[in-house]
Amino acid sequence: MSTPDRSIPIASADVPLERDLFLRILVRELSGTLQDVVGLEEASGFISVVGQRVGEHIDHSYKTALDVSTLSREQVAQVLVDLKRRIQGSFYVIEEDADRIVFGNGHCPFGSKVLDRPALCMMTSNVFGVIAAENLGYARVELDKTIARGDGECRVVLHLSDRRAPDEASSEAREYFKSS
Repeated sequence: MSTPDRSIPIASADVPLERDLFLRILVRELSGTLQDVVGLEEASGFISVVGQRVGEHIDHSYKTALDVSTLSREQVAQVLVDLKRRIQGSFYVIEEDADRIVFGNGHCPFGSKVLDRPALCMMTSNVFGVIAAENLGYARVELDKTIARGDGECRVVLHLSDRRAPDEASSEAREYFKSS
């Protein structure tokens, strides 16, 4: 090991570190540790609890900002796209009708830190599910494709009705209900 060059001030050192990157690394390592220690299913459960609380907070923030007590179906879709935009995701609506909204996404807010951390996708599932259920009464979220699993993009199906076709019996779908 060589003697450090004291002519470069530490504060000027080319270290790729700032708050956003630090927090993404922190969340990645926390979720990875959970996945390694308790397994993917249990880690997803822990992250789901956090996602539920975050979803409740975001739902309240949008309703307060829009001065409404309940979001309409159209507003729910717009809020979900907007919240992801605000945290540097690129979600968009692929298709929608009275029973479901299908979202696509080409860039995860966690960036490359989400790779091999599918438990982090429970944040999206819970935030989407909580906001939709709190305003529309019910939601079922399917994560058809995820960047975390290596799909290269996300495809999230938000079902707004509990009516299911025989081919919609996905075991990975999570249901959400209005809390009160």
